[in-house]
Parts: sequence; C-alpha cells; structure tokens
Amino acid sequence: MSKQTFGSRAAEAKGPKYTSSTRTFQVAEDIVPVAELKARLGEIVRGLDGRPRPLVITLNGKPAAVMMSPHAYDRLSEQSRFVQSVELGLADADAGRVIDDAELGRRLARRREVRRRR
Repeated sequence: MSKQTFGSRAAEAKGPKYTSSTRTFQVAEDIVPVAELKARLGEIVRGLDGRPRPLVITLNGKPAAVMMSPHAYDRLSEQSRFVQSVELGLADADAGRVIDDAELGRRLARRREVRRRR
C-alpha cells in the first residue's frame, strides 16, 4: 500500500507521531482543513479505503470531524460492541448474576426445544 497524502501536505515534513491502539497517527498526513476537504472531496473520499487511519477534518484549526471508510467504521463498531458485551458480562459476574454449567445446559436445551416447536 502506498502512502497517500492530500494537497500541499505532501511537501511538509512529517510531524510528531501520536499512537492510538496499534496505529500511528501522523499529524502531517491525517489532518485536513475543511477548505482542503471541500476542494478535493472526491479524491479524498476515494482514498479512504486505502487509508490505515481515519482522517481528521479541522475547522478554524480545531478538530471538527473524522472521516473513515465504511469498512473501517464497521470494524470499529464491531470492536465497540464486543468490548461493551465483555464489560456487561464482567458486571454481571461482579453482581453475582452467574449460573453453573449444568444450569446453562438446561436453559439452552429449553430454548432449542421452544424454537423447534415454532
């Protein structure tokens, strides 16, 4: 995958790196002013699938929006749902809302039986 930059940003020296999870945030490559976004919208949107990181859109020099491909958004949403499910499970365990293996087997068997009758 080739590195993709937008507008005059390609001529800039690489800025400081900030890390978020396993991806490295590049200030010179990952931030685009809203005026540049307007001028190059088609090109930028077409390039989203090839980007390893979201694109931060600034307005008056401050972060205003984040753009990413639909695939990246779906992956982020799935990760968020997974983490939320784990947190809910841990909260259930902490609150004592747990059952043993035998009870789980009985409940699953009842659920399968109800579905078969439908």
